[in-house]
Amino acid sequence: MKIRDLTELAVRNLREAILRNSLTTLGVAVGVASLVAMLSLGVGLQSLASERLTRSGLFDAIFVTSPRGFGGGPGGPPRMASAAGKPAIPLDEDARQRLERIPFVTEVYPQIRFLTGVRFSDKTLTASVLGLPDSSRSSGAFEKMTGKYFSSSTSEEAILQMDFAKELSGQPASLVGQNIVLRYAERRVPTQQGTSSEKDIPSQLAAAMSGGVSFLPHEKTLRIVGITDSDPSAGIGGFGGARIFLPLKTAEQLNVAQPLDLQSFLSGNPDKPAYAALTVRVRSPKDVPNIEVSIKQMGFAAFSLLDAARSLRIVFVVFDLFLGLFGSLALTVASLGIINTLVMAILERRREIGILKALGASDGDVQGLFFVEAGAMGLLGGILGVAFGWLIGRALTFGTSIYLHRQDLPSVKISYVPWWLALSAIGFAVFVSFLAGLYPAARAAKLNPVEALRYE
Repeated sequence: MKIRDLTELAVRNLREAILRNSLTTLGVAVGVASLVAMLSLGVGLQSLASERLTRSGLFDAIFVTSPRGFGGGPGGPPRMASAAGKPAIPLDEDARQRLERIPFVTEVYPQIRFLTGVRFSDKTLTASVLGLPDSSRSSGAFEKMTGKYFSSSTSEEAILQMDFAKELSGQPASLVGQNIVLRYAERRVPTQQGTSSEKDIPSQLAAAMSGGVSFLPHEKTLRIVGITDSDPSAGIGGFGGARIFLPLKTAEQLNVAQPLDLQSFLSGNPDKPAYAALTVRVRSPKDVPNIEVSIKQMGFAAFSLLDAARSLRIVFVVFDLFLGLFGSLALTVASLGIINTLVMAILERRREIGILKALGASDGDVQGLFFVEAGAMGLLGGILGVAFGWLIGRALTFGTSIYLHRQDLPSVKISYVPWWLALSAIGFAVFVSFLAGLYPAARAAKLNPVEALRYE
């Protein structure tokens, strides 16, 4: 029997019992819808987490520090050679330029962090300041900020963390547009040697004690342009905790005294300061492992957060697995409906099956007829189920967005149906339908044509 003939017979048979077949198909659609809705929820949450972490700069960043031997490591006395006896490699401007030349590196910036005295009106507080690179503009930390981002990479502007802004004023939003004064220790390298006036004696003494580098109190007036409730320093290599944020280039131009200035003095290069750490941004997270290896081969210590990302991926894979298993239960119940529908069709169509066999139809033709009917119900149910599942996901996203809006939080997309999920769900529905049709098809093929013609 030709495929065309089988298809025509299958369509005719499905139309004759349209109510029962429609209910069976609807059962398949409900099963597929539950499966798609649950898996789309898992995919959407995974995409949301990945997007947020990527925007925070955690996945495409490598944090570089000096070898442990240079500077003696955290809390240790300064040393000038690594543990292996090789010359120590300082993390200075030359090292920064070398890192920038690595292929697929898009940005290298230092961690400029320092404590400062802050004067506003009649209040004087102490706060931690951090320089932000221009790439942090796209960070999710500034989505709901009051005010605006820095106007340029060298502007004399500041963004305050919300808790610190509340300490300065009972109405934090009123701070935007006002000025604050930072008081800090400026690192100054003398450009001329020789005698100076008597009023310069303190700076000469400081310079003599630090090998030609003086540290003088200095003040800087900055205009407040924004207030953020988040902590952008946690995602750019600052590891959190900063309360005032400046453009990175502005922070560098302040020449603030850093803890490693003593290390620079001992290394014989007091006019060439070293950095405590550098953050290397790469083109894509997939480039991180190779670039990290290259940095280590250059003699620096480097680490990234991809290990944590891999652990997070394992969690989502297990989460998706359980969602898929629970969603498949409804599809299993739907497959039982297909079996029931086709078995009932055998009892109702015994005479028809006998006539087909008497006219020369083989057992394979009869089996194929029932397989086509089962596949048709699975295909139509799968398509409807994907549509229903997508609508359920949209409803969940809409409801979640309303709830977040009432909590004064940004809307998020928690459900996502990629094309591979839609095709896989339809294919799985057809596969389950074929499995459900195995027993009815085999039973129909075994009917004796003589007994089938005697039926009724």
